Amino acid sequence: MKVLKFIAIIAVFISLVSCGNSTSKQAANKEGFAAIEKKVKSEFGNNAYYTDVTITHNKSIGNIIGVTVTSAPESLKMGQWNHIQDNWKQNSEISLEVPQGNKAADFMFQLNDDINLSKLGELVEKSSTKLTAEKGIENPVLNMAYIKFPKNGDVTKTEYVVMLNPEKGGTTFTFRYKLNGDFIETDY
Repeated sequence: MKVLKFIAIIAVFISLVSCGNSTSKQAANKEGFAAIEKKVKSEFGNNAYYTDVTITHNKSIGNIIGVTVTSAPESLKMGQWNHIQDNWKQNSEISLEVPQGNKAADFMFQLNDDINLSKLGELVEKSSTKLTAEKGIENPVLNMAYIKFPKNGDVTKTEYVVMLNPEKGGTTFTFRYKLNGDFIETDY
């Protein structure tokens, strides 16, 4: 009987610990977004190509990850996927059209040293600090953060976009940054 109680306690402990590392509960910072990137790569592979990666935060269910992804750009087929409460679900399949003479991969990006979610998380932290300092808004919360990849495939025009709200709701403040993290503008 003691062995069964011990096993039950261990099972409860493991489930509590694993929920604590859930991507839906990751903090909106560099480390939290790095963990989300790791989850995305574990699902789609280190060499996957994306046209969209978005992290939306919902107060009641946590982080929602949205991606448009393919492992074979030349197929001109991509899947739109959402990760909600630690479950991946494909929403749709997309067929791409690429201008003649171009490669599909030229209009996509990979998560690597140049474009990554830890940089996006770092910029969420920077935006939050900036919003508190400039507007006096304490404890701003993440609404959405995403990588804005240009439709023409010019990687140098890639932007990181961070959208924050006051803790109790209200105006959405949008911060845009260049690929290297340089500030572009704030809009609200």
